[in-house]
Amino acid sequence: QVQVVESGGGLVQPGGSLRLSCAVSGSIVVRDYAMAWWRQAPGKQREVVATFESGGRANYADSVKGRFTISRDNAKKTTSLQMNSLKPEDTAVYYCNVNRLSYWFWGQGTQVTVSS
Repeated sequence: QVQVVESGGGLVQPGGSLRLSCAVSGSIVVRDYAMAWWRQAPGKQREVVATFESGGRANYADSVKGRFTISRDNAKKTTSLQMNSLKPEDTAVYYCNVNRLSYWFWGQGTQVTVSS
């Protein structure tokens, strides 16, 4: 059974930084999977924020380019999202996702609130 657990959310002022972490456990070979961060704000659909493909390429939503950085450690089965220059519109529940073909695994989410 695969488990995905996020950590690192919280309350931060506009312009501040947060680092989210995600740990994957279970019998999957993480290096064969894409690792991604999604978010869902109240009243909005879940949207992808950043993806780190198994081949090594990172992709970002236009709204976070230049501010967020995704990283991964296949040996430790972890991924992180460094978020800088946070804005109130970044407020959302952030979800870690690991996926390959039809296999998608989600964490429970961690709340990020950007407010003064």
